[in-house]
Amino acid sequence: MSAANLRHVPSVEKLAQAVAGAGGLPRRVIAEAARVEADRVRASLLAGAEPEGFDAIATRLRSELIAVGRLALRPVINGTGVVLHTNLGRAPLGAAVAGRVAAVAAGYSNLEMDLETGERGRRAPLVDRLLAVLTGAEAVCVVNNCAAAVVLVLRHLCAGERKEVVVSRGELVEIGGGFRVPEIMETSGARLREIGTTNRTTAADYESALGPNTVAILRVHRSNFYQEGFTESPTLGELAALARRSGIPLIEDLGSGAMVDTAALATLEHEPTVAESLPRYGHRAFGPYIISMSRSAADALAVLVLAREAGCLEDGAVPLDVAPLFETVDDLQSAADTLRSLFADPAYRAHLQARGNRQVVMLGYSDSAKDGGLVASRWALQQTQVQLTALAAEAGVRIAFFHGRGGSLSRGGGKTERAVIAAPRGSVDGNLRLTEQGEVIHRKYGIRALALRNLEQMSGAVLRASLRPRPPEPREPAWRAMAADIAQAARAHYRGLVYDTPGFVDYFRNATPIDVIERLRIGSRPSKRGNAGGVSSLRAI
Repeated sequence: MSAANLRHVPSVEKLAQAVAGAGGLPRRVIAEAARVEADRVRASLLAGAEPEGFDAIATRLRSELIAVGRLALRPVINGTGVVLHTNLGRAPLGAAVAGRVAAVAAGYSNLEMDLETGERGRRAPLVDRLLAVLTGAEAVCVVNNCAAAVVLVLRHLCAGERKEVVVSRGELVEIGGGFRVPEIMETSGARLREIGTTNRTTAADYESALGPNTVAILRVHRSNFYQEGFTESPTLGELAALARRSGIPLIEDLGSGAMVDTAALATLEHEPTVAESLPRYGHRAFGPYIISMSRSAADALAVLVLAREAGCLEDGAVPLDVAPLFETVDDLQSAADTLRSLFADPAYRAHLQARGNRQVVMLGYSDSAKDGGLVASRWALQQTQVQLTALAAEAGVRIAFFHGRGGSLSRGGGKTERAVIAAPRGSVDGNLRLTEQGEVIHRKYGIRALALRNLEQMSGAVLRASLRPRPPEPREPAWRAMAADIAQAARAHYRGLVYDTPGFVDYFRNATPIDVIERLRIGSRPSKRGNAGGVSSLRAI
């Protein structure tokens, strides 16, 4: 090849001008594409190719740019007859919602900023809470699609020795985008246990397939086809009852993700919704609706409003026990004011009356200890129980405390029966609800004899604290005053070290195996809230 041939390499500027506006792409993109095309032509000539004319090169580049431009999103008319069409962007946003998005996105927003504290916040809690109310679920995690959700759930459940997942052959389907249920399950590390036939699978088939290696039952919604004739499949309620009896989770892939009754909107067939799982699973499958980091009465009232908007009603009332969770020392100290405001609200009092005038309150041991230190945490928890017990008695409400205890002493652990006996007078009242986490479950309940012994000790402590509480002690006022002074001083020293000492976080990360713990795939949630590296973002559990 002669050097003269390189004169056929087009000028980037001239080439960009020749294809300007192609595909509706901006000038910078076109200029970069022209540079790449010129480099390609140069490489081709150096390899011995025959020179091309400028017009041929420009025509080829223009065609490529037009093809790229077609990939840009643009409005289309949906004439397919499919309302929720994944290829056409699923469901259009309503005008009000689109306007709200545009108004917020046009400027700065509190995407990851806690406006009350001025510290870095999280972008997910509001979405989690809204979807939990709409669906009736205890917790929500938003992912890209159902395939991703199935992979994440199965990957978590199959992390141990047991990996077998029972699924009907009639549900091993392929959905849009080439997602095949068997391949999705294989990606997660699960082992398929296929049962039944393509047209008939009974509840007995599921039950006979369960074994020591079974980790879950998977039910897949056939969203892309319809089967009729000589067919049979168990109902969700039957599978839920079987899973409950067997002590394993039931996973349901709903497919459409519908939040409302589609049959009520137009001449559409009914698509199953998550909220329908509440009556099918039974009320005992849903515990109290816990509001993490509760700081005001509005947090609890919002649950009732959203539940009504979502149609989560039974005989005109919201069938959920709303349980505020007070986690930091400041929140524990303000808990009485929060509940006093709730009890004074007519709508919430009507809700409480429908729930038997029983208020569940969850107390955070781990986070309060991380926030203020062990002594301040224990004292705040004690005082909160004293204040809320008195407030509930005054309001004619029975209060039930839910103790969010951890395993170690620093996280509220220790002998449960001693904690019950030491609880403030009247705070137990025949009720004990607490969390048992991690290694504590194996240590206390791994052997049948130990499990029975622990349950006996806890039951005995509850009976003793309820039926024969400690007699009044005249020296308690003086003790309480001293305890308050000690807690205040301890909190100041703790926060001075952990939160106010420069370089403490770096020291903590270098002196402890926290980096190893963060990489262990044994937790139900990430080790940190958000991406911040401080102590505040570190999960206490």
